[in-house]
Amino acid sequence: MKKKTNQWILGIILLMVFSFQISNLTAQNEVPDSVVAERLQFLKTTLEHDKVHTKQWWYGWLGLYSAATVVQGAIYFSSDDKSLRQDMALGAATTILGAAGQFISPLMPNKRVNQFNLLPENSSDHKMKKMARAEELLQECIKREAESRNWQNHALTSAVNIGGGLITWLGFKRTAWDGFVNFAINEVVTETQIFTSPTFAKRNYKNYCRKYLNGDNAVSYTPEVNWYLEARPGGLGIRVVF
Repeated sequence: MKKKTNQWILGIILLMVFSFQISNLTAQNEVPDSVVAERLQFLKTTLEHDKVHTKQWWYGWLGLYSAATVVQGAIYFSSDDKSLRQDMALGAATTILGAAGQFISPLMPNKRVNQFNLLPENSSDHKMKKMARAEELLQECIKREAESRNWQNHALTSAVNIGGGLITWLGFKRTAWDGFVNFAINEVVTETQIFTSPTFAKRNYKNYCRKYLNGDNAVSYTPEVNWYLEARPGGLGIRVVF
């Protein structure tokens, strides 16, 4: 009888300890409303600036390629010089490809930020959910920035530029130097396009992590709590892992 009573007492004590630990953990994970508001504002500003920078880069290069195509096309139709007409035709074809490439670029402007701005902020719960969504969108922006600068983009544009050089050299029966000049000019243009692509999201996410998440690449999340019921000699025990 005494042993059974002791087991009941031990069980009650363990239950109280467990409840106390969970309460403390919950309190530690709560973020003050003022901090949530500050973090949310930081994220909103970052996403808005990223949208503006992406649109400037995307429309800027689309405009340059489109203008170059029009100018080269006009020269082609107005000139009687065979070599110049060949160069303009090849150049216009190259810039058309560049303009088309903008429509398959990972950094195309999108409406997700506008949809995000419509999410409510009327309560603490709404703000927490909106902050989590903002972090997701920022991670997506970082992924697109990385994809726009990956080796596949460099390889694809270089392949097109090499093709242009070979056409100039072998197709138009020019010198190897003429082919190299054509390749070099186009390579400089396409590499400039890649290296001017925005990296705003990545830089600001690092700042966000340093300021609010205690690290350059920290992830905002609530620690998972696992608790286990264990059988021990003389009674039961509860183990909490988090």
